[in-house]
Amino acid sequence: MTLILASKSASRRAMLEAAGVPFETRAAEIDERALEAEMASADPEEVAQALAAAKAVAVSRGDIHRLVLGSDSLVEVDGQRFDKPESREQAAEHLRFFSGKAMHLHSAAALAVDGRITWIDHGLATLHVRDLSDGFIQSYLDTEWPEVAGCVGVFRIEARGVQLFDRIIGDQFTVLGMPLLAVLCALRARGVIAA
Repeated sequence: MTLILASKSASRRAMLEAAGVPFETRAAEIDERALEAEMASADPEEVAQALAAAKAVAVSRGDIHRLVLGSDSLVEVDGQRFDKPESREQAAEHLRFFSGKAMHLHSAAALAVDGRITWIDHGLATLHVRDLSDGFIQSYLDTEWPEVAGCVGVFRIEARGVQLFDRIIGDQFTVLGMPLLAVLCALRARGVIAA
């Protein structure tokens, strides 16, 4: 059975490819910001899971009897949730806010078949952002913008984003945007990959 990944994320595709999982990609057409607004008072973990589930369900409705994987990540710092930056200026604002604080990165994944969720899980990583100077922020964005425009937290850990942090607690897959070990376990249980 070939899995459908309901995501445009290059890092999620790369994780599945590296793990040897056969899959196709279809972007999910959902209004993420509207769903987040509806869940304004929910815990970040719940919001990340709801977004992952919404993506999986949206794509699985159009592919009867196919297994669809949805995934999403959410960043929370000092009780505030952050989306992908809409501009370089907003990216710099986010980085100034993150400076010297703990960033909580929630990555969720969900599997759906025929428009119904059959499995859902969540990973949490805590990334301690070092004190960032304005000079560093500008030079970082000179190099990483616009690539980080599509990244919640304004970083790619596999690139220069690693320089933002002085300590990370959690697995690398969660940081990259998907709780991959749990996903692989669920795919083995469903016969998508060999047990």
